[in-house]
Amino acid sequence: MRVFVTGATGFVGSAVIRELVSAGHQVLGLSRSETSSTSLQAAGADVHRGSLDDLASLQAGAAAADAVIHTGFNHDFSKYKESCETDRRIIAAFGDELSGSDRPLLVTSGSGLLQVGRPSTEDDLPNRSSSVIPRVATEEAVAAIVERGVKASLIRLPPSVHGTGDHGFVPILIARARETGVSAYVGNVDNRWPAVHRLDAAKVYRLALERGALEPRYHAVAEEGVPFRQIADLIGRRLGVPIVSKSREEAASHFGWFAHFAGMDSPASSAKTKEWLNWKPIQPGLLEDLDQDAYFTG
Repeated sequence: MRVFVTGATGFVGSAVIRELVSAGHQVLGLSRSETSSTSLQAAGADVHRGSLDDLASLQAGAAAADAVIHTGFNHDFSKYKESCETDRRIIAAFGDELSGSDRPLLVTSGSGLLQVGRPSTEDDLPNRSSSVIPRVATEEAVAAIVERGVKASLIRLPPSVHGTGDHGFVPILIARARETGVSAYVGNVDNRWPAVHRLDAAKVYRLALERGALEPRYHAVAEEGVPFRQIADLIGRRLGVPIVSKSREEAASHFGWFAHFAGMDSPASSAKTKEWLNWKPIQPGLLEDLDQDAYFTG
């Protein structure tokens, strides 16, 4: 199968490229620079020059493929709402290109959108709109093109996708602990973060694609909910700084824009995904992975 992948040189996308190529698929990776093009070629993928802001280039990439995997997203949190609305436009553009065909589109979303007071499942939908939680725009956009007959599925990733090269939520926590001299958690309640290693997550994309993307939503979640306090404890131990509790009000000052994510309690189940895809995560868990020098050097 020839697969067009956005975010192809990103943390998740590069793992997806590796997984697809190793399984014998032809991959066309989106690239906006010579450096990215060189990286894609080294990974065994063909190069499609373009960017997330160039909808025509995205549609051309989709036109040249049997399927599309969309992992690209601008993670500049100073422009978060704008980035979410850009994602909506990207998905709509893919819908226009794929409409009338049986070519599947896999779109990346997040399990953290689902805070339902219990481990969320693949059946759950966000209970708030994008006007409240901007990232819900992605799921709204997928629902809109599915109504038009496009074959599209969501791959929901947990708050922590970890592994070598991680530059996501956990490194943000480490950096904040270094800056402030304390490793903090919020309140006295053990809020939980689901997690997955990026190599295990990549298998969900491949397996969903190979099995025809039959389900509307998949959860690439290996650990249902790692207590945030345990993450803070490990960071404090590795950095040799105190572990402290912050009230909600104190957390807003301590974590800044990240306070919402630090206090998030969003356990997620992947029982159905495991059954549908026969997916068996085999990589290290978050705490085992985090307790490595790579997270604390540099």
